[in-house]
Amino acid sequence: MNAGILRLLCAALLAAVPGAGLRAAPAPAARPILLSGADLVTVSHGVIPRGELLIVDGRIAAIGPGVDAPADAVRIDLAGKRVYPGYIAADSVLGLTEIESVRATNDMAETGAINPNARALAAINPDSELLPVARANGVLSAHVVPQPGEAGVLSGQSALVSLDGWSWEDMAVRAPVGVHLYWPALDVPDWAPVEYAARARESVERKQKALAAAFADARIYRVSRDAGTLRAPDLRWEALVPVLQGTQPLFIHADRIVQLREALAFIERERIARPVLVGGSDAWRIADVLAARRIPVILGSAHRLPQRRWEGYDVAYSSAARLARAGVTFAIANAATPMAAANERNLPYQAASYAAYGLGSEAALRAITLTAAEILGVADRLGSLDVGKDATLFVADGDALDIRTRVERAWVGGHEVSLETRQTRLHERYRSKYSGVRRP
Repeated sequence: MNAGILRLLCAALLAAVPGAGLRAAPAPAARPILLSGADLVTVSHGVIPRGELLIVDGRIAAIGPGVDAPADAVRIDLAGKRVYPGYIAADSVLGLTEIESVRATNDMAETGAINPNARALAAINPDSELLPVARANGVLSAHVVPQPGEAGVLSGQSALVSLDGWSWEDMAVRAPVGVHLYWPALDVPDWAPVEYAARARESVERKQKALAAAFADARIYRVSRDAGTLRAPDLRWEALVPVLQGTQPLFIHADRIVQLREALAFIERERIARPVLVGGSDAWRIADVLAARRIPVILGSAHRLPQRRWEGYDVAYSSAARLARAGVTFAIANAATPMAAANERNLPYQAASYAAYGLGSEAALRAITLTAAEILGVADRLGSLDVGKDATLFVADGDALDIRTRVERAWVGGHEVSLETRQTRLHERYRSKYSGVRRP
Protein backbone atom coordinates (compact mmCIF):
# COMPACT_ATOMS: atom_id res chain seq x y z
CA MET A 1 0.00 0.00 0.00
CA ASN A 2 1.18 3.51 -0.80
CA ALA A 3 2.70 5.13 2.32
CA GLY A 4 0.68 8.33 1.85
CA ILE A 5 -2.59 6.42 1.65
CA LEU A 6 -1.63 4.42 4.75
CA ARG A 7 -1.01 7.62 6.71
CA LEU A 8 -4.38 9.02 5.64
CA LEU A 9 -6.14 5.82 6.73
CA CYS A 10 -4.41 5.92 10.11
CA ALA A 11 -5.40 9.56 10.56
CA ALA A 12 -9.00 8.73 9.69
CA LEU A 13 -9.09 5.88 12.19
CA LEU A 14 -7.68 8.10 14.93
CA ALA A 15 -10.22 10.80 14.14
CA ALA A 16 -13.03 8.24 14.43
CA VAL A 17 -12.09 7.31 18.00
CA PRO A 18 -12.78 10.01 20.60
CA GLY A 19 -9.51 11.14 22.14
CA ALA A 20 -7.43 8.39 20.52
CA GLY A 21 -3.74 9.20 20.31
CA LEU A 22 -4.18 12.49 22.19
CA ARG A 23 -2.12 12.88 25.34
CA ALA A 24 -1.10 15.83 27.44
CA ALA A 25 2.56 16.77 27.27
CA PRO A 26 4.42 15.84 30.47
CA ALA A 27 5.53 19.33 31.49
CA PRO A 28 7.36 19.48 34.83
CA ALA A 29 6.00 22.01 37.29
CA ALA A 30 7.80 25.33 36.99
CA ARG A 31 7.02 26.26 40.60
CA PRO A 32 7.34 24.21 43.80
CA ILE A 33 4.17 22.41 44.90
CA LEU A 34 3.07 22.07 48.52
CA LEU A 35 0.52 19.37 49.31
CA SER A 36 -0.99 20.05 52.72
CA GLY A 37 -3.66 18.74 55.05
CA ALA A 38 -3.72 15.13 53.86
CA ASP A 39 -2.63 12.04 55.78
CA LEU A 40 0.71 11.12 54.19
CA VAL A 41 1.06 7.34 53.96
CA THR A 42 4.84 7.14 53.60
CA VAL A 43 5.06 3.28 53.59
CA SER A 44 8.65 3.55 54.87
CA HIS A 45 8.00 5.35 58.16
CA GLY A 46 4.32 5.25 58.98
CA VAL A 47 1.57 7.80 58.45
CA ILE A 48 1.96 11.55 58.99
CA PRO A 49 -1.50 12.87 59.95
CA ARG A 50 -2.49 16.12 58.23
CA GLY A 51 1.07 16.55 57.01
CA GLU A 52 2.78 18.58 54.32
CA LEU A 53 4.82 17.41 51.33
CA LEU A 54 6.91 19.75 49.18
CA ILE A 55 7.73 18.94 45.55
CA VAL A 56 10.65 20.76 43.93
CA ASP A 57 12.12 19.92 40.50
CA GLY A 58 10.21 16.67 40.29
CA ARG A 59 11.38 15.29 43.64
CA ILE A 60 10.15 15.27 47.22
CA ALA A 61 12.09 18.11 48.84
CA ALA A 62 10.54 17.95 52.31
CA ILE A 63 7.90 16.00 54.21
CA GLY A 64 6.56 16.21 57.75
CA PRO A 65 3.88 17.68 60.01
CA GLY A 66 4.93 21.08 58.68
CA VAL A 67 7.58 22.14 56.18
CA ASP A 68 9.14 25.41 55.08
CA ALA A 69 7.85 26.11 51.60
CA PRO A 70 9.07 28.82 49.20
CA ALA A 71 6.86 31.86 48.91
CA ASP A 72 6.07 31.10 45.28
CA ALA A 73 4.99 27.51 45.95
CA VAL A 74 1.65 26.34 44.56
CA ARG A 75 -0.33 25.35 47.67
CA ILE A 76 -2.87 22.55 47.31
CA ASP A 77 -5.23 21.90 50.22
CA LEU A 78 -5.97 18.18 50.52
CA ALA A 79 -7.72 18.15 53.88
CA GLY A 80 -9.51 14.85 54.48
CA LYS A 81 -7.56 13.03 51.77
CA ARG A 82 -4.67 10.56 51.80
CA VAL A 83 -1.45 10.70 49.78
CA TYR A 84 0.25 7.46 48.72
CA PRO A 85 3.36 6.60 46.71
CA GLY A 86 2.42 5.33 43.24
CA TYR A 87 1.83 1.61 42.88
CA ILE A 88 4.39 -0.42 40.92
CA ALA A 89 3.09 -3.17 38.63
CA ALA A 90 5.98 -5.59 39.17
CA ASP A 91 5.14 -8.04 36.34
CA SER A 92 3.33 -6.49 33.42
CA VAL A 93 2.96 -6.25 29.64
CA LEU A 94 1.53 -2.73 29.64
CA GLY A 95 2.57 -0.99 26.44
CA LEU A 96 3.29 -4.27 24.63
CA THR A 97 -0.34 -5.18 23.98
CA GLU A 98 -3.55 -3.35 23.18
CA ILE A 99 -6.30 -5.64 21.90
CA GLU A 100 -5.69 -9.30 22.65
CA SER A 101 -7.61 -10.55 19.61
CA VAL A 102 -5.81 -8.23 17.16
CA ARG A 103 -2.40 -9.74 16.46
CA ALA A 104 -0.93 -6.52 15.10
CA THR A 105 -1.38 -4.80 18.47
CA ASN A 106 0.56 -7.47 20.41
CA ASP A 107 4.35 -7.21 20.46
CA MET A 108 5.27 -9.22 23.52
CA ALA A 109 7.51 -12.04 22.30
CA GLU A 110 10.20 -12.93 19.80
CA THR A 111 10.41 -16.19 17.87
CA GLY A 112 12.89 -18.84 18.94
CA ALA A 113 13.95 -20.13 22.34
CA ILE A 114 16.95 -17.98 23.27
CA ASN A 115 16.46 -14.20 23.07
CA PRO A 116 18.13 -12.62 26.12
CA ASN A 117 19.02 -9.58 24.00
CA ALA A 118 15.39 -8.67 23.16
CA ARG A 119 14.52 -5.32 24.76
CA ALA A 120 10.98 -4.80 26.00
CA LEU A 121 11.59 -1.06 26.35
CA ALA A 122 11.98 -0.46 22.61
CA ALA A 123 8.61 -2.10 21.89
CA ILE A 124 6.51 -0.07 24.33
CA ASN A 125 3.68 1.97 22.84
CA PRO A 126 3.47 5.18 24.90
CA ASP A 127 0.07 5.99 23.40
CA SER A 128 -1.59 2.79 24.56
CA GLU A 129 -5.11 3.40 25.88
CA LEU A 130 -4.38 0.89 28.66
CA LEU A 131 -1.80 3.12 30.32
CA PRO A 132 -4.24 5.87 31.43
CA VAL A 133 -6.64 3.20 32.73
CA ALA A 134 -3.96 1.77 35.05
CA ARG A 135 -2.76 5.26 35.97
CA ALA A 136 -6.26 6.36 36.96
CA ASN A 137 -6.22 3.89 39.86
CA GLY A 138 -2.76 4.75 41.17
CA VAL A 139 -0.56 2.40 39.11
CA LEU A 140 2.08 4.93 38.08
CA SER A 141 5.03 2.65 37.23
CA ALA A 142 5.27 -0.74 35.52
CA HIS A 143 7.91 -3.41 35.15
CA VAL A 144 7.36 -4.36 31.50
CA VAL A 145 8.41 -7.94 30.85
CA PRO A 146 9.02 -9.69 27.49
CA GLN A 147 7.06 -12.91 27.10
CA PRO A 148 8.22 -16.24 25.67
CA GLY A 149 7.07 -17.41 22.27
CA GLU A 150 5.80 -20.93 21.79
CA ALA A 151 9.32 -22.34 22.13
CA GLY A 152 10.65 -19.51 24.30
CA VAL A 153 12.93 -19.95 27.31
CA LEU A 154 15.04 -16.77 27.64
CA SER A 155 12.60 -14.07 26.56
CA GLY A 156 14.71 -10.92 26.90
CA GLN A 157 15.34 -7.86 29.05
CA SER A 158 12.64 -6.07 31.02
CA ALA A 159 12.30 -2.35 31.72
CA LEU A 160 10.77 -0.28 34.50
CA VAL A 161 8.80 2.64 33.10
CA SER A 162 6.62 5.45 34.39
CA LEU A 163 3.13 5.50 32.91
CA ASP A 164 3.50 8.89 31.31
CA GLY A 165 5.68 10.27 28.56
CA TRP A 166 5.77 11.10 24.86
CA SER A 167 8.05 8.18 24.01
CA TRP A 168 9.55 5.06 25.55
CA GLU A 169 12.72 7.06 26.12
CA ASP A 170 10.72 9.54 28.21
CA MET A 171 9.04 6.75 30.14
CA ALA A 172 12.18 4.79 31.04
CA VAL A 173 13.06 4.69 34.74
CA ARG A 174 15.47 1.76 34.65
CA ALA A 175 16.41 -0.37 31.66
CA PRO A 176 17.34 -3.09 31.50
CA VAL A 177 16.15 -4.32 34.87
CA GLY A 178 17.20 -7.92 34.19
CA VAL A 179 16.88 -10.96 31.93
CA HIS A 180 13.81 -13.21 32.07
CA LEU A 181 13.83 -17.00 32.04
CA TYR A 182 10.61 -19.00 31.71
CA TRP A 183 11.29 -22.36 33.30
CA PRO A 184 10.16 -25.22 31.02
CA ALA A 185 7.14 -26.89 32.60
CA LEU A 186 5.71 -30.35 32.00
CA ASP A 187 2.06 -29.76 32.78
CA VAL A 188 0.20 -32.73 31.29
CA PRO A 189 -3.14 -33.91 32.76
CA ASP A 190 -3.47 -37.56 33.70
CA TRP A 191 -6.12 -38.13 31.05
CA ALA A 192 -3.95 -36.83 28.17
CA PRO A 193 -3.15 -39.35 25.36
CA VAL A 194 0.24 -41.05 25.60
CA GLU A 195 1.41 -39.46 22.35
CA TYR A 196 0.58 -35.96 23.60
CA ALA A 197 2.43 -36.54 26.86
CA ALA A 198 5.48 -37.82 24.98
CA ARG A 199 5.57 -34.76 22.73
CA ALA A 200 5.24 -32.45 25.74
CA ARG A 201 8.11 -34.24 27.48
CA GLU A 202 10.30 -33.92 24.37
CA SER A 203 9.52 -30.20 24.17
CA VAL A 204 10.57 -29.64 27.78
CA GLU A 205 13.78 -31.59 27.23
CA ARG A 206 14.60 -29.50 24.14
CA LYS A 207 14.08 -26.28 26.06
CA GLN A 208 16.22 -27.44 28.99
CA LYS A 209 19.04 -28.45 26.65
CA ALA A 210 18.83 -25.09 24.84
CA LEU A 211 18.97 -23.30 28.21
CA ALA A 212 22.01 -25.27 29.38
CA ALA A 213 23.78 -24.65 26.07
CA ALA A 214 22.99 -20.93 26.22
CA PHE A 215 24.58 -20.48 29.64
CA ALA A 216 27.58 -22.61 28.65
CA ASP A 217 28.11 -20.48 25.54
CA ALA A 218 27.63 -17.27 27.52
CA ARG A 219 30.33 -18.30 30.01
CA ILE A 220 32.76 -19.11 27.20
CA TYR A 221 31.89 -15.79 25.56
CA ARG A 222 32.57 -13.94 28.81
CA VAL A 223 35.98 -15.56 29.18
CA SER A 224 36.87 -14.72 25.57
CA ARG A 225 35.66 -11.15 25.96
CA ASP A 226 37.67 -10.65 29.14
CA ALA A 227 40.73 -12.13 27.44
CA GLY A 228 40.31 -9.86 24.39
CA THR A 229 40.10 -12.77 21.95
CA LEU A 230 36.56 -12.19 20.60
CA ARG A 231 36.31 -12.15 16.83
CA ALA A 232 32.90 -10.44 16.89
CA PRO A 233 30.35 -9.50 19.56
CA ASP A 234 27.22 -11.60 20.06
CA LEU A 235 24.31 -9.58 21.45
CA ARG A 236 22.69 -12.64 23.03
CA TRP A 237 25.64 -13.40 25.25
CA GLU A 238 26.37 -9.72 25.87
CA ALA A 239 22.93 -9.56 27.48
CA LEU A 240 23.71 -12.55 29.72
CA VAL A 241 27.14 -11.35 30.87
CA PRO A 242 25.70 -8.95 33.54
CA VAL A 243 23.66 -11.88 34.92
CA LEU A 244 26.80 -14.03 35.13
CA GLN A 245 28.68 -11.15 36.75
CA GLY A 246 25.93 -10.65 39.31
CA THR A 247 25.30 -7.04 38.33
CA GLN A 248 21.78 -7.78 37.01
CA PRO A 249 19.10 -10.15 38.32
CA LEU A 250 17.82 -13.20 36.50
CA PHE A 251 14.03 -13.36 36.79
CA ILE A 252 12.91 -16.99 36.73
CA HIS A 253 9.22 -17.51 36.01
CA ALA A 254 7.99 -20.69 37.68
CA ASP A 255 4.83 -21.69 39.52
CA ARG A 256 4.55 -25.37 40.41
CA ILE A 257 6.70 -26.99 43.06
CA VAL A 258 8.53 -29.21 40.55
CA GLN A 259 9.47 -26.15 38.50
CA LEU A 260 10.58 -24.27 41.58
CA ARG A 261 12.82 -27.08 42.79
CA GLU A 262 14.38 -27.46 39.34
CA ALA A 263 14.89 -23.70 39.21
CA LEU A 264 16.62 -23.72 42.60
CA ALA A 265 18.95 -26.48 41.40
CA PHE A 266 19.68 -24.44 38.27
CA ILE A 267 20.45 -21.34 40.36
CA GLU A 268 22.95 -23.30 42.42
CA ARG A 269 24.48 -25.11 39.45
CA GLU A 270 24.94 -21.95 37.39
CA ARG A 271 25.95 -19.86 40.42
CA ILE A 272 23.33 -17.18 39.73
CA ALA A 273 24.09 -14.40 42.22
CA ARG A 274 20.83 -12.42 41.94
CA PRO A 275 17.87 -14.70 41.20
CA VAL A 276 14.24 -13.54 41.52
CA LEU A 277 11.32 -15.97 41.28
CA VAL A 278 8.24 -14.71 39.43
CA GLY A 279 4.78 -16.24 39.72
CA GLY A 280 5.55 -18.58 42.57
CA SER A 281 2.11 -20.12 43.15
CA ASP A 282 3.77 -22.92 45.12
CA ALA A 283 6.56 -20.76 46.57
CA TRP A 284 4.99 -20.97 50.04
CA ARG A 285 5.78 -24.71 50.03
CA ILE A 286 9.52 -23.95 50.01
CA ALA A 287 9.33 -20.65 51.88
CA ASP A 288 11.98 -21.64 54.42
CA VAL A 289 14.47 -22.45 51.63
CA LEU A 290 13.77 -19.16 49.84
CA ALA A 291 14.20 -17.19 53.06
CA ALA A 292 17.46 -18.96 53.92
CA ARG A 293 18.86 -18.32 50.44
CA ARG A 294 17.48 -14.78 50.34
CA ILE A 295 15.69 -15.31 47.05
CA PRO A 296 12.92 -12.72 46.55
CA VAL A 297 9.59 -13.53 44.91
CA ILE A 298 7.27 -11.50 42.70
CA LEU A 299 4.05 -13.25 43.68
CA GLY A 300 1.37 -13.56 41.02
CA SER A 301 -2.39 -13.12 41.20
CA ALA A 302 -4.45 -14.20 44.19
CA HIS A 303 -7.49 -14.42 41.94
CA ARG A 304 -6.98 -17.96 40.68
CA LEU A 305 -8.10 -21.48 41.38
CA PRO A 306 -6.02 -23.84 43.53
CA GLN A 307 -3.34 -25.75 41.63
CA ARG A 308 -4.67 -29.13 42.81
CA ARG A 309 -8.12 -30.60 43.35
CA TRP A 310 -7.50 -31.41 47.03
CA GLU A 311 -6.28 -27.95 48.01
CA GLY A 312 -8.48 -25.57 49.96
CA TYR A 313 -10.09 -22.59 48.27
CA ASP A 314 -7.89 -20.21 50.28
CA VAL A 315 -4.50 -21.65 49.27
CA ALA A 316 -3.87 -18.83 46.80
CA TYR A 317 -5.12 -16.10 49.12
CA SER A 318 -3.04 -17.22 52.10
CA SER A 319 0.22 -17.83 50.22
CA ALA A 320 1.50 -14.27 50.78
CA ALA A 321 1.00 -14.53 54.54
CA ARG A 322 2.91 -17.81 54.58
CA LEU A 323 5.82 -16.24 52.71
CA ALA A 324 5.78 -13.30 55.12
CA ARG A 325 5.85 -15.56 58.18
CA ALA A 326 8.88 -17.38 56.77
CA GLY A 327 10.73 -14.11 56.17
CA VAL A 328 10.67 -14.17 52.36
CA THR A 329 10.96 -10.82 50.58
CA PHE A 330 8.13 -10.56 48.08
CA ALA A 331 6.19 -8.15 45.90
CA ILE A 332 2.63 -8.65 44.65
CA ALA A 333 1.72 -8.44 40.97
CA ASN A 334 -0.93 -9.30 38.44
CA ALA A 335 -0.17 -11.98 35.88
CA ALA A 336 1.68 -10.63 32.82
CA THR A 337 -0.92 -11.42 30.17
CA PRO A 338 -2.85 -9.27 27.66
CA MET A 339 -6.03 -9.63 29.73
CA ALA A 340 -4.16 -8.70 32.91
CA ALA A 341 -2.73 -5.62 31.18
CA ALA A 342 -6.27 -4.39 30.57
CA ASN A 343 -6.97 -4.97 34.26
CA GLU A 344 -3.70 -3.68 35.73
CA ARG A 345 -5.80 -1.09 37.54
CA ASN A 346 -6.88 -3.93 39.87
CA LEU A 347 -3.39 -4.28 41.38
CA PRO A 348 -4.42 -2.80 44.77
CA TYR A 349 -7.27 -5.32 44.98
CA GLN A 350 -4.82 -8.19 44.45
CA ALA A 351 -2.95 -6.84 47.45
CA ALA A 352 -6.20 -6.44 49.39
CA SER A 353 -7.13 -10.08 48.76
CA TYR A 354 -3.82 -11.23 50.23
CA ALA A 355 -4.24 -8.74 53.08
CA ALA A 356 -7.58 -10.25 54.06
CA TYR A 357 -6.08 -13.72 54.42
CA GLY A 358 -3.44 -13.05 57.03
CA LEU A 359 -0.99 -10.66 55.36
CA GLY A 360 -2.44 -7.42 56.70
CA SER A 361 -2.98 -4.15 54.86
CA GLU A 362 0.34 -2.53 55.80
CA ALA A 363 2.44 -5.41 54.42
CA ALA A 364 0.15 -5.70 51.38
CA LEU A 365 0.59 -2.01 50.55
CA ARG A 366 4.36 -2.33 50.93
CA ALA A 367 4.35 -5.29 48.52
CA ILE A 368 3.01 -3.13 45.68
CA THR A 369 5.16 -0.10 46.47
CA LEU A 370 8.45 -0.15 48.40
CA THR A 371 9.22 -3.88 48.31
CA ALA A 372 8.53 -3.94 44.57
CA ALA A 373 10.93 -1.01 44.17
CA GLU A 374 13.58 -2.82 46.23
CA ILE A 375 13.37 -6.00 44.17
CA LEU A 376 13.55 -4.00 40.92
CA GLY A 377 16.50 -1.91 42.08
CA VAL A 378 14.76 1.49 42.20
CA ALA A 379 14.10 1.94 45.93
CA ASP A 380 16.22 5.09 45.81
CA ARG A 381 13.63 6.69 43.50
CA LEU A 382 10.24 5.06 44.01
CA GLY A 383 8.10 3.12 46.45
CA SER A 384 7.71 5.49 49.41
CA LEU A 385 7.26 9.12 50.37
CA ASP A 386 10.79 10.11 51.37
CA VAL A 387 12.96 13.15 50.78
CA GLY A 388 14.98 12.85 47.57
CA LYS A 389 12.69 10.37 45.86
CA ASP A 390 10.72 11.05 42.69
CA ALA A 391 7.43 12.79 43.35
CA THR A 392 5.44 9.91 41.87
CA LEU A 393 2.36 9.77 44.06
CA PHE A 394 -1.41 10.02 44.12
CA VAL A 395 -4.22 11.45 46.22
CA ALA A 396 -7.11 9.23 47.30
CA ASP A 397 -10.30 9.87 49.21
CA GLY A 398 -9.87 6.84 51.48
CA ASP A 399 -7.99 3.59 52.10
CA ALA A 400 -6.11 2.79 48.89
CA LEU A 401 -6.81 -0.95 49.15
CA ASP A 402 -10.56 -0.43 49.51
CA ILE A 403 -12.38 -0.90 46.21
CA ARG A 404 -14.71 2.00 47.09
CA THR A 405 -11.82 4.48 47.23
CA ARG A 406 -11.27 6.85 44.33
CA VAL A 407 -7.96 8.22 43.11
CA GLU A 408 -8.54 11.94 42.64
CA ARG A 409 -5.17 13.36 41.52
CA ALA A 410 -1.73 11.99 40.63
CA TRP A 411 1.78 13.23 39.94
CA VAL A 412 4.52 11.43 38.00
CA GLY A 413 8.02 12.77 38.45
CA GLY A 414 6.61 15.97 39.91
CA HIS A 415 4.17 16.86 37.13
CA GLU A 416 0.46 16.31 37.51
CA VAL A 417 -1.01 13.79 35.09
CA SER A 418 -4.50 13.49 33.72
CA LEU A 419 -6.74 10.76 35.10
CA GLU A 420 -8.90 10.82 32.00
CA THR A 421 -9.32 7.49 30.22
CA ARG A 422 -11.17 6.23 27.17
CA GLN A 423 -13.88 5.03 29.54
CA THR A 424 -14.32 8.44 31.19
CA ARG A 425 -14.50 10.10 27.77
CA LEU A 426 -17.20 7.70 26.66
CA HIS A 427 -19.04 8.24 29.95
CA GLU A 428 -19.08 12.01 29.44
CA ARG A 429 -20.02 11.65 25.79
CA TYR A 430 -23.10 9.54 26.42
CA ARG A 431 -24.10 11.26 29.65
CA SER A 432 -24.41 14.48 27.69
CA LYS A 433 -26.32 12.68 24.96
CA TYR A 434 -29.05 11.47 27.28
CA SER A 435 -29.14 14.64 29.38
CA GLY A 436 -30.26 16.63 26.38
CA VAL A 437 -27.00 18.58 25.95
CA ARG A 438 -25.99 18.73 22.31
CA ARG A 439 -22.32 18.19 21.53
CA PRO A 440 -20.72 20.36 18.85
